Amino acid sequence: MNPNPLFGLRFKLLVLVALSLGFAAGTAALLYFLAVRYDITILNALTWWFYERFGRSITLAFAILALFIVYLFVFSHGTIRYLLRITQGVGEIAEGRFDSRIPVRTSDELGVLADRINGMSERLKRSIEEERRTERAKTELVTNVSHDLRTPLTSIVGYLGLIEQDRYRDEVELRHYTGIAYDKALRLQGLINDLFEYTRTSGGLQLRLSPLNLVEMLGQLAVQFRLQFEQAGIEGVAVFAEKELTVAADGDKLVRVFENLIDNAIRYGRNGGRIEIRARREGTEAVAEIVNYGEPLPASAIPLLFDRFYRLEQSRSRHTGGSGLGLAIAKNIVELHGGAISAFSGVGVTTFQVRLPLAR
Repeated sequence: MNPNPLFGLRFKLLVLVALSLGFAAGTAALLYFLAVRYDITILNALTWWFYERFGRSITLAFAILALFIVYLFVFSHGTIRYLLRITQGVGEIAEGRFDSRIPVRTSDELGVLADRINGMSERLKRSIEEERRTERAKTELVTNVSHDLRTPLTSIVGYLGLIEQDRYRDEVELRHYTGIAYDKALRLQGLINDLFEYTRTSGGLQLRLSPLNLVEMLGQLAVQFRLQFEQAGIEGVAVFAEKELTVAADGDKLVRVFENLIDNAIRYGRNGGRIEIRARREGTEAVAEIVNYGEPLPASAIPLLFDRFYRLEQSRSRHTGGSGLGLAIAKNIVELHGGAISAFSGVGVTTFQVRLPLAR
């Protein structure tokens, strides 16, 4: 909002002074006329008292000045009250009441000042809320990481302790203990790798962008996952509406996104028996979808899927539940590419959709 140059505060002050001066002169003349014409005793006494001591010119000037001050106070009352309201609003913001708003009543400099103070208050409020969210996120991250690292680490220490104390019956039981410790160590390594990747992508990872044919990449992934599809008893189908959809992308990072989505589809869509990898053009965007059939996701879970450490299985099974960071990493990578990722789930079908801007 910018002040109106024709009706700014300086113009209004000039008008205020001119009106006050005009009314003061008119009132002085009217009072003099009334004193002379109707012989009002009090007015006559005051007039002649000043006249005899200071002369006609000074008496008239004094009368006009006194009336000018009175009229100036009366006419400027609204502006002064508005200025006090702005001062009060600034004080409320200084006390931390960022929901307080100053009404914008004029289009002059005072109105612009009120509008900009309101904007500053809103930005301060958003900044403080973001800082609080960041602080909560850090606390949650530390809590979740501590829990997820402690669980496999406790198992590793426990089984290695049994081995170190020779508390095993034979070679078979020894190998069983070492196998469990090794599996837990692999899970720990995977969690640490995911955590490292999440922190990198959350911190504004520098991408190495180059032209990438999204259709070709998805086709290669469909071939790459053929063995996993067969082992899970799932039919993997690639459905491409275009032969070429070129996006500016970091190939290594984008592959990580779709590998995670396909891996999730295999993990949660076994009962459906079919996974579709789709790609098409919509306006200036390339749209890729990973579709699996079977039991739909709970409606309450959809908004939480891309939150870090969220798992659909609350039991955190090592066979079905991952680190809880995969979809959060995928979301970060897609957004770094200027795209968007979302999920939809209906009767018997779940779709993860990635939208990326097409390369010019």
